[in-house]
Parts: sequence; structure tokens; C-alpha cells
Amino acid sequence: MINQPSERFVARDFQQNPFIVIWEVTRACQLHCLHCRAEAQRHRDPRELSTEEGRALIRSVAEMDHPLLVFTGGDPLERPDLFEFIQYGRSLGLQVSITPSATPKVTREAIIAAKSAGLERWAFSLDGSRAEIHDKFRGTKGSFDRTMAALEILVEQGIPIQINTTVTRYNLGDLEQIARVVESYGAVLWSVFFLVPTGRARTKDMVTAEEHEAVMNWLYERAKNSTFDVKTTAAPHYRRIVIEHRAKETGAAPANRGFSIGKDPLRSGRGVNDGNGFVFISHTGEVYPSGFLPVAAGNVREQALADLYRESPLFKALRDTNQLKGKCGVCEFRNVCGGSRARAYALTGDYLESDPSCAYVPQALRASGD
Repeated sequence: MINQPSERFVARDFQQNPFIVIWEVTRACQLHCLHCRAEAQRHRDPRELSTEEGRALIRSVAEMDHPLLVFTGGDPLERPDLFEFIQYGRSLGLQVSITPSATPKVTREAIIAAKSAGLERWAFSLDGSRAEIHDKFRGTKGSFDRTMAALEILVEQGIPIQINTTVTRYNLGDLEQIARVVESYGAVLWSVFFLVPTGRARTKDMVTAEEHEAVMNWLYERAKNSTFDVKTTAAPHYRRIVIEHRAKETGAAPANRGFSIGKDPLRSGRGVNDGNGFVFISHTGEVYPSGFLPVAAGNVREQALADLYRESPLFKALRDTNQLKGKCGVCEFRNVCGGSRARAYALTGDYLESDPSCAYVPQALRASGD
């Protein structure tokens, strides 16, 4: 599953333009997920970006060298103008994905409307291989069955599928079974999130640093023999795992500057991290390095998205690995990994501190005996 990603994305200068932009079009959602980053609510916020403001935002995204654009929430299907946004983004040459919730709003008609608008990919969350696990995680009975039914329609309609799974202590033993479900629906990508304790998520729900390491080693081996690609979110140290494994397999010294994983053309050939190739816009226009790092650089209602991404002290600091502290600051893999800045902030209050979920000891510290 090793291939070169699109040249358009490999050549991107992350100092100037992001690889991916995620816009939280609403926080309204009818699920009650235990780990919800957005702390979603039943009803739409009247302060949401309007349709016209949304179209202006999409134009500003396209002007940043056409990064990937993802509409998320809450539940993006709570916005009646979602399909208009998809169509508008596609008309500007953007590749557009959505991450809806598995609610009664996911109808055959909605799926066909998304396809007609030009949707590039549909992502669903799956946090258990059976209803007992998934529904408890999502806080809503019937969510698993709705997800399975919707996946059948997506397959029937030929819409590329992405499955998102958040690793917690509740589903740690179910990952292989989830992977089999992902494979059975022909998903192109399994996006494996590692819990960041923000929003409703709690620190006690996280897996340990050693369990992070074990899961990522397993993911590497699983991906080699899977029909789908694997990526991690809030776990950039997976890139180190990939580099280390490939070094062992080839007998060469680890190459700490670059890598590519999988055949998915909508993948970066470089390390994307919070604020570095990644930008998140909230439902009210606040601009964050990611949805899991709730420190705002500004608001698109007041400043241009490009200016906030390129020039804000927050984003510039996150793109400068020389500012990293602790073991992340001396790690030989900091330029391809850099640790989860969101988790560092959630657990230490400092987004430049070391990522507590990483069990790796850098060579510099091993040499010094620290």
C-alpha cells in the first residue's frame, strides 16, 4: 500500500497554504457522543456563518492553492445549504468531503443529493464493530444500524467511503474487528483518531502512551495487507513508526525527512500537524490550528483566512519545530512528527510542550542518559 501521493499536495508549502481545511458548518447534532469535541447541541446556533459568509469562506479556501475541504459539525446535514456548499466548492475546483452523523437525516435522497453536488468522499464514524460498543460510544441507540444501512447506500451509489474511528480504552480490544468492517464496505481510508481530552472527552478515556505505541505498530502491519489506506489523527508519531519499520525492512538507516503511505491520492506526502498544513474554522468563524486545539488565531469575519494561517503568531509558532519543548524539541523525528500539539495543550496547558502520549525516547536523551 505504498505509493506517491498527488504532486499537487506533495509540493505544497505549508508555510503559505494548508493541505486540508475543515469547516465546522454547525454544532447542531442529534447524537450524544461521549467524546464529542464540539460538545454538540440540539439546535443550530444563530451565530453560525450565513450562507453568503460560507460561500465567501469557500472562495478564500480555494484561493489558498485549493487544499482539501471537509464540511464537519456537529452534523453538517443539519444545514439545509450543505449541498449548495458542496456544489460551490466543486465549482471552484476543490475536492470536498463531508462527515455527517448517522441520524435519520442520512436518507437515500440526501446521499444522492450529495453525489449530484459532486461530493468527493463521505466519512462516517465507526467506534465499534457491533451496536453494543458503537451505540454506547455515540450515546444513541440505533446509531450503529443506521451507519450500516447508510454504508450500503454509499456502496450502491459508488461514493468513496472513509471510516473514522476514535481509539479509547472502550474499544481498544475491538480494533481488528472494526478493521474488518471497514474492509467489508470497500472503504478507501480508515482514519484512526487517538482521543484528545477536549470537549466532552475525558483524560481517563485515553489509552496509555505504551498502548498508543502498540496500536500504531499494529496499524502499520494491518495496513500492509489491507484494501484500505490508514491514516492517524492526533497521533503524528505514527510517521515515526512507519519510518522505523521501513528502515528495518530495507536495512537502511531511518530517513527522518519524508515519507508516503498508501495509494490514496487525497493524502499528504508530508507530515501534517495542528496548524502546520491543517486549519479548522468553527461554526462562528473562529480559526483554530485544529478542532482539538481550542486556541483561536482570529475570526474570518474580521480577518482573511490566508492572513490568519500565514501570519498569526499562533500558527507560525506551531510550524516552527525549533520552538518545541521537552523531548519533542530534541527528537530526531520532530520535523515529520512533532507530537500532537492538541494533546500537549490539553494535558499540559502549553501547545509547544512534549506530547505525553508518546513513549519514544529520542536519541539525544538516550545518549545523555536522561
